[in-house]
Amino acid sequence: METKKVSVGNLRSISYDSAKRVLIVEQSSGTFEYANVSPEVWRRFSTSSSMLSFFKDTIEEDYNKRRIR
Repeated sequence: METKKVSVGNLRSISYDSAKRVLIVEQSSGTFEYANVSPEVWRRFSTSSSMLSFFKDTIEEDYNKRRIR
Protein backbone atom coordinates (compact mmCIF):
# COMPACT_ATOMS: atom_id res chain seq x y z
CA MET A 1 0.00 0.00 0.00
CA GLU A 2 1.36 3.38 -1.00
CA THR A 3 0.86 6.17 1.57
CA LYS A 4 1.55 9.89 1.34
CA LYS A 5 1.40 12.38 4.19
CA VAL A 6 -0.29 15.57 3.06
CA SER A 7 -1.35 18.82 4.66
CA VAL A 8 -3.91 20.29 2.32
CA GLY A 9 -7.12 21.68 3.77
CA ASN A 10 -8.53 18.93 5.98
CA LEU A 11 -6.54 16.14 4.28
CA ARG A 12 -3.84 14.53 6.44
CA SER A 13 -2.76 11.43 4.50
CA ILE A 14 -3.76 9.42 1.46
CA SER A 15 -3.15 5.72 0.81
CA TYR A 16 -3.89 3.43 -2.09
CA ASP A 17 -4.01 -0.35 -2.28
CA SER A 18 -3.67 -1.17 -5.97
CA ALA A 19 -4.50 -4.87 -5.49
CA LYS A 20 -7.84 -4.03 -3.86
CA ARG A 21 -8.34 -0.70 -5.71
CA VAL A 22 -9.08 1.00 -2.38
CA LEU A 23 -8.27 4.62 -1.56
CA ILE A 24 -7.98 5.59 2.12
CA VAL A 25 -8.14 9.27 3.00
CA GLU A 26 -7.34 10.49 6.48
CA GLN A 27 -9.05 13.79 7.16
CA SER A 28 -9.20 15.92 10.29
CA SER A 29 -12.77 14.60 10.78
CA GLY A 30 -11.89 10.89 10.42
CA THR A 31 -10.54 8.26 8.05
CA PHE A 32 -12.58 7.14 5.06
CA GLU A 33 -12.30 4.34 2.50
CA TYR A 34 -13.31 4.70 -1.15
CA ALA A 35 -13.72 1.47 -3.16
CA ASN A 36 -13.14 0.73 -6.86
CA VAL A 37 -10.73 3.63 -7.41
CA SER A 38 -8.68 3.07 -10.55
CA PRO A 39 -4.89 3.36 -10.54
CA GLU A 40 -5.24 6.28 -12.96
CA VAL A 41 -7.48 8.23 -10.56
CA TRP A 42 -5.01 7.52 -7.74
CA ARG A 43 -2.10 8.73 -9.88
CA ARG A 44 -3.91 11.92 -10.87
CA PHE A 45 -5.04 12.57 -7.27
CA SER A 46 -1.69 11.87 -5.60
CA THR A 47 0.24 14.07 -8.05
CA SER A 48 -2.30 16.87 -8.42
CA SER A 49 -1.14 20.42 -7.83
CA SER A 50 -4.71 21.13 -6.62
CA MET A 51 -5.18 18.03 -4.49
CA LEU A 52 -8.08 19.36 -2.42
CA SER A 53 -10.00 20.48 -5.50
CA PHE A 54 -9.38 17.14 -7.21
CA PHE A 55 -10.56 15.33 -4.09
CA LYS A 56 -13.78 17.36 -3.82
CA ASP A 57 -14.55 17.33 -7.55
CA THR A 58 -13.64 13.74 -8.39
CA ILE A 59 -13.32 11.49 -5.35
CA GLU A 60 -16.15 12.84 -3.18
CA GLU A 61 -18.54 13.25 -6.11
CA ASP A 62 -17.86 9.94 -7.89
CA TYR A 63 -17.17 7.42 -5.10
CA ASN A 64 -19.09 6.28 -2.04
CA LYS A 65 -17.20 6.54 1.21
CA ARG A 66 -17.18 4.35 4.28
CA ARG A 67 -15.86 5.61 7.59
CA ILE A 68 -13.18 3.29 8.98
CA ARG A 69 -11.92 5.45 11.92
